[in-house]
Amino acid sequence: MSDAGRRAVLETFQWVGGHADIWRVLSDGPAFQEVVAGLVAPWAGAGVTHVVGIEARGFVVGAPVAVALRAGFVGVRKGAAGSLPGPTLDTTSAPDYRGVAHDLRMQEVLRPGARVLLVDDWAERGSQAEAAAGLVRRSGADFLGVSLVVDELTDDVRARLRRVTALVSRQDLDGV
Repeated sequence: MSDAGRRAVLETFQWVGGHADIWRVLSDGPAFQEVVAGLVAPWAGAGVTHVVGIEARGFVVGAPVAVALRAGFVGVRKGAAGSLPGPTLDTTSAPDYRGVAHDLRMQEVLRPGARVLLVDDWAERGSQAEAAAGLVRRSGADFLGVSLVVDELTDDVRARLRRVTALVSRQDLDGV
């Protein structure tokens, strides 16, 4: 775990009207840089070839992690078919923390032998992460695990996602 990345989250994160404001962390340049470094550090020697990020904040944190790891970036889109050009892999997630199931799609660009890391800002129930991991596996690529800013997953979901690293847990934010 990155102490600087963890500290950056804890010093810049806020609850606003009862809602988690992760955007505040991302809007602070030095904090964002430490967060990205913290997301990268546990995976630096893992041979990651591709980073997958789920729309929208997964794009924001996933792309700079991919650059730092010298890996490609593959976006997982939410919503209607046609949101990506060319052939896609599609799935529907289990309901998220709000009870909403999401249609997810990813271009068919991953191949067998690819080593894939999912990066996201926050995982509550892990339904979208598990669905994205399923898309990666269907492509024939090796799903390595998940790098998160905030982990709120239960142990059983964490185990299904293979390896999960995070800068902070949801409980760490209770006193913020």
